[in-house]
Amino acid sequence: MRIEGVIEEIIFRNEQNGYSVIVVDQNNTMTTCVGKMVSTNIGENIALEGEFTKSKYGLQFSFSSYEIIMPTSLKGIEQYLCSGLIKGVGPVTAKNIVSHFKENTFDIIEMSPTSLAEVKNISLKKALDIGEKFKELKKLQNSVMFLQKYNISTNMALKIYEIYGDRTIETVKSNPYRLVEDISGVGFLTADRIAKNIGIPHNSEFRVRAGLLHCLMTAVERTGNTYLPKPMLLTNAVSVLEINYEENKELFNSALDSLVLDKTCKIMWHNNMEIVIQSQYYFYEYSVAQKLSLLNRSVISKKLDLTDEIAHFEEKNNISFHEEQKNAITNSINSGVSVITGGPGTGKTTIVKCIIEILTQNNLRFMLLAPTGRASKRLSDSTACEAKTIHRALEIAQGNTSRFVHNENNPFETDCVIVDEVSMVDVALMNHLCKALPRDCKLILVGDKDQLPSVGAGNVLDDILKSGKITISMLTKIFRQKDNSLIITNAHLINSGKMPLIDNTSRDFFFEERLDLNSIKDSIVDMVTRRLPDFTKLESSQIQILAPLKAGVCGIDNLNRTLQEKLNPPSLHKQEIAVGETIYREGDKVMQTANNYNLIWKRINGFLEEEGEGVYNGDIGFIESIDFQTNEVLVIFEDGRKCLYPRSEISQLSLAYAITIHKSQGSEFDIVVLPVIAGASMILTRNLLYTAVTRAKNMVVLVGEKKNLKRMVSNNYTTQRFTLLKDLLIS
Repeated sequence: MRIEGVIEEIIFRNEQNGYSVIVVDQNNTMTTCVGKMVSTNIGENIALEGEFTKSKYGLQFSFSSYEIIMPTSLKGIEQYLCSGLIKGVGPVTAKNIVSHFKENTFDIIEMSPTSLAEVKNISLKKALDIGEKFKELKKLQNSVMFLQKYNISTNMALKIYEIYGDRTIETVKSNPYRLVEDISGVGFLTADRIAKNIGIPHNSEFRVRAGLLHCLMTAVERTGNTYLPKPMLLTNAVSVLEINYEENKELFNSALDSLVLDKTCKIMWHNNMEIVIQSQYYFYEYSVAQKLSLLNRSVISKKLDLTDEIAHFEEKNNISFHEEQKNAITNSINSGVSVITGGPGTGKTTIVKCIIEILTQNNLRFMLLAPTGRASKRLSDSTACEAKTIHRALEIAQGNTSRFVHNENNPFETDCVIVDEVSMVDVALMNHLCKALPRDCKLILVGDKDQLPSVGAGNVLDDILKSGKITISMLTKIFRQKDNSLIITNAHLINSGKMPLIDNTSRDFFFEERLDLNSIKDSIVDMVTRRLPDFTKLESSQIQILAPLKAGVCGIDNLNRTLQEKLNPPSLHKQEIAVGETIYREGDKVMQTANNYNLIWKRINGFLEEEGEGVYNGDIGFIESIDFQTNEVLVIFEDGRKCLYPRSEISQLSLAYAITIHKSQGSEFDIVVLPVIAGASMILTRNLLYTAVTRAKNMVVLVGEKKNLKRMVSNNYTTQRFTLLKDLLIS
């Protein structure tokens, strides 16, 4: 639906995201309109595309796109000029200009700005300035409205304009596929849609180049590969582009050559085959391998005898280390880079505490780091020392989210860095961390090699272990085991391919047999909302559902909708907002699903108020309030940070009553409830089940069929990741 009118009043305007609430005069009929605009000025003639919606404030017109209609009446032209759009033109100046040039005003400003000097109190310099600002504003508005025709949001349009400026329309018309490479957030399908509408040929080299790059980026984002074998890349690209390879070999070769010539990608031989890798990821892996090798070589050759220090720690803490634990402590202190790996209950935390004490006794500075907020809090609680997320330690550079404060030119001031849950660290983050390490720093990596690999690209821990170039301490003996506790026992049974003990006589590991998906779902919902809170006296918010899949009856999407209705139903006393297909309501449990370095947070720490930037993938919190007028959502995270989300960023939040097992990595929950269902063998694997079980601190509840549990335990399938780090470390 389209409406036209004049902006009569601006009720609200968020300058950060352009969200505006305005009153539009449609021939003396006042209509409240809400949506995003590049600029909002009283007196502007606008046409809006959208629909009428009901809200607590009454009937509103919610628009998704708009265009500025230049006024034609003298009064309208005058109002437009003095609306604030053109700095330096106030009511008196606007009146004088319109009085002098009448209906030709806009033509004069655009085509002959020097003529404005004929008007009283306008110098030649000011006349040229007005003309320049008018042209810039017109280009911006034209660019945004041009992009909106292709369903590109106002925010994204502004982002594109920031990159291309007054060349936006020209650039997009000549090669919309540039957007894929230049603008973060614009994918191949969006560019392809624009190209089709513009009329760019199906077999354009621009399109083939973008398709190849899209396949490489998809491999990075979805399967964690840093490179693809060339035949696989071509096969994937043919499928996406729907172009016959045999008939267009030259076209594909030319597109690949262009990616190599401008250094976007590298083509190289690896393991007797040609591979294609984005240059960015090659340098990530090369840089990590180089720095780890450098740190390894910088260690003093003389090894320290730590027998007395270890014995003192044992006596002080009334414990007795196993030989492999003592070796882990000694290896870590005496190596430039080392890895401590083992499953739950093998003493990794106790070893770290002993290492910290030895470092402290020797007046050596140390830093404790982890990939996520939950993991860093757990590390801090278990060691009684400050631990930070890797991102927080690196510090985002103010005004430039693509770089960190700490890097090779400004390294950490420390003698040792200990990183927990290292299996979660992808190669991009590892690269930034390595750059920030001093040349003589010790790096101790702690993690479980049998956990799922990082969500991001790379296979850092596995590659380091398989390289044979880094000191490894493998922990196999189980020490931490409560009476009648089965969580750790069953985790190790699962990891060795054996069925867990499920006789339901323990107090922390249970299996409930359910034979169909709907009864599994109903049982899980009842567990979380009634049975487990009654049994354990814990709140439902302390119980976490971990599901293998997003879709389906027992997928997280359906479980979240169902649990939201049960635990946090609609209420006259609770504001809510719909974004896409998700309803967000005050009181909802939510998770951040992407790293956002720009969002500002505040936190009360004792008597002080802290402020910082950045929320990260996997952070969990609750919606404290929703401002219906501005559509802003206030989230308070588990570590006390409060963050205000503008509407444009809300889609980065997902409901978190149920989360995927991948998203649970590095976290620990009081109670874990897991649907055990049938599905694709490449997804429902042993290490997926193992990861889910090891996330539980006090209790695990499995619901489903035993035959599906047995399938998962027996399924040792692991997806091969194409990465270079192992071989780069070796070489």
